[in-house]
Amino acid sequence: MSAVFVHLDNIDHAGHTYGAASQQYLDAIHGADAQVGQIVAAVEARPAYAAEDWLIMVTADHGHTDAGGHGGSTLQERQTFLIATGQALAPGSVRYDVKMPDVAASTLVHLGIPLDPAWGLDGRPVQQPGRDGFDALRGTLATRVGETGVPAATVGFTHIPPPGWSVDNSAMGGGGVAEWRGWSFTTDEFWTQAQRDQNRECNIRARNVFAVADGDEWADKAFTGTFDSTLVSPAYPVTGGGTAVLTYTTYYRHEAPQKGEVLLSYDGGTPLSVRTYTGDVSSRTETIALQVPPGATSARVRFRYTGGNNWYWVIDGVGIGRP
Repeated sequence: MSAVFVHLDNIDHAGHTYGAASQQYLDAIHGADAQVGQIVAAVEARPAYAAEDWLIMVTADHGHTDAGGHGGSTLQERQTFLIATGQALAPGSVRYDVKMPDVAASTLVHLGIPLDPAWGLDGRPVQQPGRDGFDALRGTLATRVGETGVPAATVGFTHIPPPGWSVDNSAMGGGGVAEWRGWSFTTDEFWTQAQRDQNRECNIRARNVFAVADGDEWADKAFTGTFDSTLVSPAYPVTGGGTAVLTYTTYYRHEAPQKGEVLLSYDGGTPLSVRTYTGDVSSRTETIALQVPPGATSARVRFRYTGGNNWYWVIDGVGIGRP
């Protein structure tokens, strides 16, 4: 196996010098496109190409502002792309579950190097797409209602959960910004533009559509009471007397008296706390070992966020399965 890295830098130079809205920037893109075409043509012209397994990925490390430069937290500077072709990838497909750390993970897997969980990589291989119930909501997402930070045309939120899921807002306060009253389902493009420079862009492990409880944004308009909302999962099958594992991706930013609590119930019984968040947690995948009570056949998980004008909690990729 071999790997080749090619750096085409003219686009970045044009972005810094002339800005992303310039003809020079567009010309540099066309030039890089032609160069990539030459590289791909050379690969495909190899005598043994038909018997070889190539993964070709084209990406950029950042975007540019129209005026020129980068380094800020705007979506235009953070947003980029990954164009990839290979035997394990569907030609012509558009994916919403890919992020830039996936480039390294995809390369390692293609080269036959197993990913060690101890490395703590944020990326996952594009050859192994992931999908959960939240992602099915993408076609139902709407534009803003009362959120002023998000561009009017950006589609990216709903309060309607996917089948099997529910949101308990029986203790939720009133008023506030409509999009964030209780648990919401949203995307990176929508949520991170709600408020810049509050580390929302660090939500690196959540993909496509994810769930968020955002007391900070909810409190940006007049409200009553407190933020108290619970996200309730479907009932997952379990084996009584055995073991199981609860997994989910989380990103939690804390300010007292805010609290994030994970509760578990079996066969509709009383929910019991299995994890509590009272301090910042960077974006990561949590794994909680479960000892299933004898006779139990199902388990349901609840994510309860309480607080007020505090910070936020992101949940994605929830599942209960065998250890």
